[in-house]
Amino acid sequence: MEIDGKSWKILQAIQADGRISLTELAAKVALSVPAASERLKRLEEAGVVWGYRALVSAEAVGYDVMALVGMTTAQPDKARLIAQLQSMPEVLECLHVTGQDSFILRVVTRNIRHLEQFVGSINHFGETRTSIVMSAPIALRPLAPPGGE
Repeated sequence: MEIDGKSWKILQAIQADGRISLTELAAKVALSVPAASERLKRLEEAGVVWGYRALVSAEAVGYDVMALVGMTTAQPDKARLIAQLQSMPEVLECLHVTGQDSFILRVVTRNIRHLEQFVGSINHFGETRTSIVMSAPIALRPLAPPGGE
């Protein structure tokens, strides 16, 4: 699917406010309500937009520590590791990567003791390297057109 300027405006608007009404969206992107609705529907059907969700503060719900855990895992253990990680609420994201690590995990825990328990629960899958996140000067942000189009 070709993502033109109008589609990028729609994407930016819904990333800023996933609950925006179609009327507001149409006004923001200078389209009629039916045209904005149709474009949004096409973006959803093409898999460009694949969900809407609320952003929840980890700290506000009791997860005071965020960490990145790099893992080196042997090929036979990868499927079992992923299955276990999918059931663990601490895991926010699991990225299969190249380089020294097999996976990089973004996790949240209540405290350092909880982090130690979490890492201990997956250590049998391979070597881990843990970095505690002190702050996020650039947090997860919306996608923008490449090259600032």
